Amino acid sequence: MSKQKPKTFQGLESLSSLVFSSETNNKESEGITESELDELNPSSFDLRVSLDKKQRKGKAVTLVTGFGELHPDDINDLAKMLKSKCGVGGSAKDGEIIVQGDHVVKVIDLLKAEGFRVKRTGG
Repeated sequence: MSKQKPKTFQGLESLSSLVFSSETNNKESEGITESELDELNPSSFDLRVSLDKKQRKGKAVTLVTGFGELHPDDINDLAKMLKSKCGVGGSAKDGEIIVQGDHVVKVIDLLKAEGFRVKRTGG
């Protein structure tokens, strides 16, 4: 077993393999148009917001369903926004968003502000 010597600084020439580009990643140059980026039309979803306590040991959670075939990354982004605005935890899985606590009214207001069609269910 031989010990390897630490590499010493050899000047800027040693960084010749380093690639740097000041050019931003322009999506239009990749062939992606703005209309494809705005494919998510919030008004095309009928979201249902309810208060749920079942199978949660009596703890109340706000449940948002009705996303249909929306991509999981978009659901995760929306869940992150809702959780941060409500100041609580939660998750997004199986096509639904769970926000800890009774925040039904606030979640409905936030989703309507984003342009979604929202209805309260479950009383």
